[in-house]
Amino acid sequence: MTNAGVVLPQSSMPSLQSASIVKANGSPNGDRDLTKYGRGSAVSLKEHGCGGDDGNGLIRSRQDRPLSRKINVSAAILAPYRLLIFFRIVVLGMYLAWRIKKRNEDAIWLWGMSVICEIWFTFSWLLEQLPKLSPVKRTAELAVLIDKFETVSPQNPLGRSDLPGIDVFITTADPDKEPPLVMANTVLSVLAADYPVENLACYLSDDAGSLLTFETMAEVASFATVWVPFCRKHDIEPRGPESYFSLKKDPYRNKMRPDFVKDRRRMKREYDEFKVRINALLDTVRWRSDAYNAREENRALRRHRELYGDEPIERPKVPEATWIADGSHWPGTWMNSSPHHTYSNHAAIVQVMLKSPSNEPMQGKNEESRCLDLSGVDVRLPMLVYVAREKRPGYEDNEKAGAMNALVRASAVVSNGPFFLNLDYDNYVCNSRAFREGMCYMMDRGGERVCFVQFPRRFDGGDPSDGYAGYTNVLFEVNMRALDGIQGPVYLGSGCLFRRMALYGFDPPPPQERHGGCCRCCFPRKPKTPGGVDSDEERQDSRREDEKILSIYQKRFGNSASLIDSIPMAEFQGRPLADHPTVKYGRPSGALAAPHDPVTQSMVADAVSVIACSYEDKTQWGRRVGWIYGSVTEDIVAGYRMHNRGWRSVYCVTSGDAFRGTAVINLTDRLNQILRRATGFVEVFFSRNNPLFMTPGMKILQRIAYLNLSTYPFTSLFLTVYCLLPVLCLFSGQFIVQTLTVTFLAYILILTVTRCILAILEIRWSGIQLVDWWRNEQWWVIGGTSACLAALFQGVLKVTTGVDVSSNRIKTSADGDESSEPHGLKWTWLMIPPITIMLVNLIAIAVGVSRTIYSSSPEWSKLLGGLVFSVWVLIHLYPLGKGLMWRRSGGKTPTVVFIWSGLIAITISLLVVALHSPSGDHQIGGSITFP
Repeated sequence: MTNAGVVLPQSSMPSLQSASIVKANGSPNGDRDLTKYGRGSAVSLKEHGCGGDDGNGLIRSRQDRPLSRKINVSAAILAPYRLLIFFRIVVLGMYLAWRIKKRNEDAIWLWGMSVICEIWFTFSWLLEQLPKLSPVKRTAELAVLIDKFETVSPQNPLGRSDLPGIDVFITTADPDKEPPLVMANTVLSVLAADYPVENLACYLSDDAGSLLTFETMAEVASFATVWVPFCRKHDIEPRGPESYFSLKKDPYRNKMRPDFVKDRRRMKREYDEFKVRINALLDTVRWRSDAYNAREENRALRRHRELYGDEPIERPKVPEATWIADGSHWPGTWMNSSPHHTYSNHAAIVQVMLKSPSNEPMQGKNEESRCLDLSGVDVRLPMLVYVAREKRPGYEDNEKAGAMNALVRASAVVSNGPFFLNLDYDNYVCNSRAFREGMCYMMDRGGERVCFVQFPRRFDGGDPSDGYAGYTNVLFEVNMRALDGIQGPVYLGSGCLFRRMALYGFDPPPPQERHGGCCRCCFPRKPKTPGGVDSDEERQDSRREDEKILSIYQKRFGNSASLIDSIPMAEFQGRPLADHPTVKYGRPSGALAAPHDPVTQSMVADAVSVIACSYEDKTQWGRRVGWIYGSVTEDIVAGYRMHNRGWRSVYCVTSGDAFRGTAVINLTDRLNQILRRATGFVEVFFSRNNPLFMTPGMKILQRIAYLNLSTYPFTSLFLTVYCLLPVLCLFSGQFIVQTLTVTFLAYILILTVTRCILAILEIRWSGIQLVDWWRNEQWWVIGGTSACLAALFQGVLKVTTGVDVSSNRIKTSADGDESSEPHGLKWTWLMIPPITIMLVNLIAIAVGVSRTIYSSSPEWSKLLGGLVFSVWVLIHLYPLGKGLMWRRSGGKTPTVVFIWSGLIAITISLLVVALHSPSGDHQIGGSITFP
């Protein structure tokens, strides 16, 4: 019996023989009447000639079953979807050829701008649509995973888990902006995950080196001793206490144990007390530090009296330090900044909060001192480690990418899990079996070539109507599923299960060749002489080769012997089982069931050394190994590098949401989020990571997908111009075509109808809602005319001049400012361009209608074209206007937004009027002409 799932031991499973001795009505003579059971395979199989299997065939069939299945989209949906894409490509080509041929001589400048924009839009649409030709869905087989890795077998007689280890990385940067209670819930949900305890470790990276975060971890370690067994005992979902106790559904559904109500009530009280302790930590640390500092001042005063025998003129000053509970200085950041104790200047800290558990289950007891009866419940806890990397002036910290690389190195010398999962501070585990589902793809046939498994990101809170498209359902349900059918989804920064060797910069193993591993594909050994005995010359060659490999490893990974020694171990442990002929690269069954070594003080010392700020000097960390430096979208670049080396990734959608985070709940946060992402895309385009410079290791459609990401911000320039074209049309009385002919209207109708049909088919195969697709279309225009436009100029400025005006750390809704309320608003200059576009379009509509009404020879066709064009723009910008006008919770629209936008709109209008000379036919304005 395992606590990982509902698995019965062989002794308790009904065998075929026991089924054949069922007696009817308890007859002692063996006469049986089985007619009331009908026909089937439940009873008396041997009598009916259906038996004869000794069970070995059943074991073999389990070994033959894959750990995951790929479900292709129905041909009834996919075939017309592909056909319609190619049909629309042909129509677009014909339309652009017709537009280029039919020039508008009356407004050649208007015709030229519109044609250039439409050519770019066609190119951008192709980049986005072509990778969607082969969408797939996948499902994991958890029962098969348990049968293969956690069931008693000749290779694993004790039935210990043979699953590889997983190190979970949680990153936080500032407890003032990222609430410790939210981070604590994330850590607790990880510790309670349904994965073998001895193979799970949780690392928290505190980039601020804050004592508040450290004390929070200590409280988490204490509270986990009751919360984690409670989750195991009653199979709690989700396993973050805040999310669990906030559930609106019936918490007692499917709960059978009679003590559940009592346990839940007691656990709720324990959690409430835990929250109070967390909220009081800041004051506790401050009071403690004030008391110790006062004691130090008194000691200094007493020493002065002893040395000089008189009272000092001024009280001696001592550093206003921050103190730990044991009466020593905190080596990290102090509450009152002091040299060597600031956010950007503090020592490295590695603290094991919960030691590595034993390999044997530890059953709890019914003790009166505990609030719960834990009899028969495994009370072991996964290892929990607090990490704060060293920061010193003169060394780049590289923000999140640097923190993640420090975690990779520290975990390698402590637990060395061959896989690790990274989570943001607010991404708690919502499905406790998500780790197992991700491992199904890593351990499946061909899984040795999978570099990472990306889970979809789901969110709590936010606008129920998703007015800001913050849930990004189109990205996760359409784009990611489509990429999963090529070479795999892109890495999205959080909720991703990595293979350690792939992030180390190694190439994947060849698919049809048996060899020593991915380390050996980079540094192969020469074959041995016949007979298996090495000669003296071969031993010397082998020694020289080992020295060469060691030298290369030191240049790549640094001088830590523990880190280098951990690499082949992680490579071996990350292999799938060699239990099938198709597995060309695996490990024997039961190889990881041996007991693990405990964490020693020397391991902790090695971990401290590898997170020193100078460790990465003269190494390839941040360039080829780990997360790549130099971009605010380090996630996209890291995934791109792995795909470029030939690795593939997998998109894992679990039956229940794997992880959930905090949703974007206001306009300001959403625009800043788009700005940061788009700035990173521009940096990628102007760097050596440009998809145009890819190696043959990446598939063609995968290249197109990455090219679409890197060129996405450039669309904003053309989109902004295109949204201003209806203004120019209405002001000048012209249109993008000379006349609204039947041919032009037919092309527009065909392109619009095919676009709508494609959207309907995407909705069918992806499962999204129509409103999700429409929100995505609206925010394509809003983001393109605001954040992406700003990102384009910021990225170009950084590349050309080296000036970085972007802010990598975006203030979120949890920061406690006035924009933290739903639909709250805080001023950002990103709002000016789209508001200006809305205002000038409204002014242009009024001018165009007035001109046509009072004109002696009105041209209604051109007015109609301009009006439809302008209304199209305003409809797409509607969510922005709604967000600006929302007044809930005292939210206030900044006056400066309207002042600047109004001034720009009036300036544009006056410029147009100045270019118009009044005519004698009582028209309002005339025609714009350019020399």
